[in-house]
Amino acid sequence: MLIKTRLHLLGVLFAFFIFHHQVLGQSNSSTYSSIGIGEINNSGLTTNQAMGGMGISYGTAWSVNHVNPALSVKNNVFNFQAAFNYKRINANTGNQSADIDGGGLSYVAMSFPVQPRKWTIGLGLNQISKVDYAHLYENPVVNSDYNALSRIEGDGGISEVYLSTGFELFDNFNLGFQGSYVFGSTVRSQELTLLDEDGVPTGIGSEYYERLNLGDVSFKGGVHYALPLSKSSRLNFGGIYQSFGDISGSKFAKVANSGDADDPDSEGQLLYNDNSGQIYLPNKLGYGITYEKINKFAIGLEAQHQDFTKFKSFEGENDDLGQSFKIGLGGEFTPDIYSIESVFQRITYRAGVEFEQTPYLIGENKINDIGINFGASVPVNSLSLLNLAVKVGRRGNTEEGHIRENYLKVSMGFSINDNSWFYQKVFE
Repeated sequence: MLIKTRLHLLGVLFAFFIFHHQVLGQSNSSTYSSIGIGEINNSGLTTNQAMGGMGISYGTAWSVNHVNPALSVKNNVFNFQAAFNYKRINANTGNQSADIDGGGLSYVAMSFPVQPRKWTIGLGLNQISKVDYAHLYENPVVNSDYNALSRIEGDGGISEVYLSTGFELFDNFNLGFQGSYVFGSTVRSQELTLLDEDGVPTGIGSEYYERLNLGDVSFKGGVHYALPLSKSSRLNFGGIYQSFGDISGSKFAKVANSGDADDPDSEGQLLYNDNSGQIYLPNKLGYGITYEKINKFAIGLEAQHQDFTKFKSFEGENDDLGQSFKIGLGGEFTPDIYSIESVFQRITYRAGVEFEQTPYLIGENKINDIGINFGASVPVNSLSLLNLAVKVGRRGNTEEGHIRENYLKVSMGFSINDNSWFYQKVFE
């Protein structure tokens, strides 16, 4: 098959595979992670996730706050936190459905109190977006007797390793800054085989393969102000702004016979040979307000914005992305934080709901995501915690052949807190 014919057929099928196909099978993560930079994480760490993603205006001393670096001042003890996640999705087109799942390490974070309640330094590894999909589908080839059997796969994503600091500028007013090295690699491929009327493969299969590597820096700033209402209550205000902009990278892409496209030296058409370039990732703005009854309960409302109409792929295209907006309502409750007799009285219970207008546009239709969250932090000794967050949600709908995803997401991790050995050895 001629290279131009392969490119044309692969391009047309790839552009429409999500919305005009008969699904034969799929595995791993969300279908929508095939669009743009993938499935975006806007919900923070486990404790944030259990409250609908809250963390811009509220944080505690017992958990790292990665969402707003200004709130890291509350970490008056050394804190190490990590978690694993698992997600199960039922993808439904209205005619067919499939169950898919996956999981892995979610994040690692640490917080160091240089001067307790005055100045804190943090560092960690966090996931910004995830690409993880695999689809097998069959479509008739227009004006021919053939069917096209196509396998589309993608894996990878964008992560960040960061260093942050938070400090108290004056009473009840905190500032925070975070510098990140944003990096990642995504591999996407589409393999095409032609089937005759009897379903027998004919000719030589074609494959499109691309690998995108990214690496650059980004910055985040945060503010937090606590307005005292009484000796035991306060109103918390918070805001963040994260600057991404141009993220440098390189790209390799090739069309060749099946199984040969990832080899630079094989026969085929080389489209990119580790060419340098960049993508443009829009900046993020977030803000929120939380009412807190100290050491008892908190309830808050927060929002985040990211304008993906400004997103540019490596080729300078927008990939049909739009405005992204997320709002979360959530809170936590601890029956008796000082209870000695019952560990259940010291458990912190959390719940929340979040609505997200994702950046994905299918034609003129926006893909919305709504979820109900709950979770808890269970004391395992005097300071450390076992953290759990569960989200049950729905993304998209089955109108006009689109895909609806009903999902269950679980995040389980721990917070190791210590106010003795680490503080004494490092800072005294």
